Amino acid sequence: MQPTILITGVGKRIGLYLANAFIAKGYHVIGTFRSHYPSLDTLSEAGADLYCCDFTSNAEVNSFIEAIAHKYSQLDAIIHNASQWLPDKSPMPAGDIMTTMMQVHVSAPYQINLGLASLLTQGDRLTDIIHLTDYVAQKGSKKHIAYAASKAALENMTLSFATKLAPKVKVNSIAPALICFNEHDDDDYKKQALAKSLLEREAGEIEVLNAVNYLMGSHYITGRSLALDGGRHLK
Repeated sequence: MQPTILITGVGKRIGLYLANAFIAKGYHVIGTFRSHYPSLDTLSEAGADLYCCDFTSNAEVNSFIEAIAHKYSQLDAIIHNASQWLPDKSPMPAGDIMTTMMQVHVSAPYQINLGLASLLTQGDRLTDIIHLTDYVAQKGSKKHIAYAASKAALENMTLSFATKLAPKVKVNSIAPALICFNEHDDDDYKKQALAKSLLEREAGEIEVLNAVNYLMGSHYITGRSLALDGGRHLK
């Protein structure tokens, strides 16, 4: 049977890269997106099953869970990549910022993990949940306090789900720092960002894919967070 993986936030950057990589590996990819990008048309043409879902809406998340539970009999992995990055100085009221960050990074993954757990525990297979957290989950952030707190909560939730879903499901986190720059990032910003790590280089999406492959390939790692930070913790 063709393995099936759910990846949230596949419209661009890391999510898009992972979706294409798993399609190339022969997986059937289920993906979520909030806004439409041309890249999604290409994913759909390649066979991905895509769902527009706003993770700030409990109703939309629940509808998505119901659709997947009705359509599929099993899943081999869930990768929680969907993310939103709101600074604390956003025009949005502070309470709304925190609510949004917690909804996207904690509540939605919590609902999805609980709602689709039965698809991961079918048969004797060893399956995976992977949470993409952030380097700031351990360090904190002066300008993105709500974001950092929500990613820390997601990392903590890794421990609870690893315990709850063992021994059939491995649950781990990947905590990246700088992975890849945006097109609009200028040279000064790039220089400052690269200087924050010991290795002083852009990781690239391949580093996240390699980490995902490592965790999914293991039969003995669960409840752990894998740091992808270029040695930032030693600076």
